[in-house]
Amino acid sequence: MTEQSVALPAPSRLQRLRSRGRLRTTLAMLGPAFVACVAYVDPGNFATNIAGGARYGYLLLWVLLSANLMAMLIQNLSAKIGIATGKNLPELCREHFPRRVSWGLWVQAELIAMATDLAEFVGAAIALNLLFGVPLFAAGLITAVAAFAILALQARGYRRFEAAIAGLLFLIILGFLYDTLNIGFDGGEAAKGFIPGFAGTDSVLLATGILGATVMPHVIYLHSALTQNRMPAHDDDERRRLLRFQRLDVSLAMGIAGLVNMSMLIIAASLFHAHGLVGLDSIEEAHSQFSALAGGGAALAFALALLASGLASSSVGTYAGQVVMQGFIARTIPLVLRRLVTMAPALIVLAIGLDPSRSLVISQVVLSFGIPFALVPLVLLTRRRDIMGALVNRRITTVAASIVAAMIIALNGFLLIDTFLG
Repeated sequence: MTEQSVALPAPSRLQRLRSRGRLRTTLAMLGPAFVACVAYVDPGNFATNIAGGARYGYLLLWVLLSANLMAMLIQNLSAKIGIATGKNLPELCREHFPRRVSWGLWVQAELIAMATDLAEFVGAAIALNLLFGVPLFAAGLITAVAAFAILALQARGYRRFEAAIAGLLFLIILGFLYDTLNIGFDGGEAAKGFIPGFAGTDSVLLATGILGATVMPHVIYLHSALTQNRMPAHDDDERRRLLRFQRLDVSLAMGIAGLVNMSMLIIAASLFHAHGLVGLDSIEEAHSQFSALAGGGAALAFALALLASGLASSSVGTYAGQVVMQGFIARTIPLVLRRLVTMAPALIVLAIGLDPSRSLVISQVVLSFGIPFALVPLVLLTRRRDIMGALVNRRITTVAASIVAAMIIALNGFLLIDTFLG
């Protein structure tokens, strides 16, 4: 009786990667959340955190902490939906929601993309102006070219693009680490800032701006696209393993983003608020006061961090815009045309001489109103077993995400009522 050899299935890509060792596997799996987290430290964060720290000291630190915890939950859900389904959030909205709803979500997402571009382009333009004296409008055009160059790296493989974004993120971290160590702060007073509280309507406006700058609607869409085909899974066991790696990725990246944001507000509180500069609400003035109060090195570190933030976040924003259009309405347009449309408001702001820092803060408030339109569909879809399979949300996850969405909607509603009817 002859024995017949049985062909064993070829090992999956994840299995081959795991055979190289735990450390190499972990490092290879990191990346998507670091791309997404750049949007959480974009120039809009600079504007809102500096304004908040200068005006109210450490009062709004609790808002940053809360927003960062929300961001961790939200980005975990976004990463999970890509792993579980092999599709991104806009694609799933198109498939499972009525056509009218899908198109409505697309329209608001495009408006949010314009608000995002406003913050990113204006921020990078301000940095180029501060560093090299480039006129703001010309600096905005330079930013557009640089963003295209960074995004072009994706054509050569996602790792190169991720490495470029991580390098810019590292520059942001170095800038604020230098300033934090150079300026110092009162730890006891800072700790009081984690006790929830407001100080009038203006503080609510800034809190809403901080929320909009921290929890970014466009990267809720983008993160699912970054994970959907990055590492194909053969079965539910591999999907669970991938999800564990992504949770680590999100925790590290969002943790870093949270520390950077808190350091921005702490620096503004300890340097500007402590010296009575409570009316300081522009990035240009902040740069000038950095130089006057902490020296040229602190001012240079701040400007370089701002430039790295603007360049990285603008390229990530362009990528997110492509995902949104292709997913919601199954259409694509040339990248250059798309970028020209979404960056038009930013270039107009720079061309006509509107206050760029004030425009940054308002753009972040606009972004906060877009969060529910990304978050609510995310919660509705991730709670469905017919879509998510074995990775469907646990009940406690759905409840927590629903509470987050309700809090954001309530905060925005209170802002509207208090501003226009108060």
